[in-house]
Amino acid sequence: MMDLGLLLIRIVIGLLFVGHGAQKLFGWFGGYGPKGTGGWMESVGIKPGVAMAVVSGLMELVGGLLFGAGLLTTVGAVLIALTMLGAIAKVHGKNGIWSTANGYEYPLVVLVVVIGVALVGAGSYSIG
Repeated sequence: MMDLGLLLIRIVIGLLFVGHGAQKLFGWFGGYGPKGTGGWMESVGIKPGVAMAVVSGLMELVGGLLFGAGLLTTVGAVLIALTMLGAIAKVHGKNGIWSTANGYEYPLVVLVVVIGVALVGAGSYSIG
């Protein structure tokens, strides 16, 4: 049952991060693409905005694919964790913990989940 639980966690987190990456890179799923996301990033002090939107989008997309598939799971987890640390440091940290105040609750949960899975392994239902 542990392997099934790890599979569920990996698939949900992985697909959500593929979606986040696609929002930044392609404007899919209600996203704004590199230019729109880059403009927002510049507005919160992340420069150069477009380049950082592409880098973070790639980290989320690739990290989500790897993590979800259980292929190089630790690498995928690190890519996702780095984006969550950036989100906490640059956007959500100043707002306190609760997501109702745009705080860091969600990025913290994701951070802990991906690190936890990286530490215990992807489980037997994985590619690698």
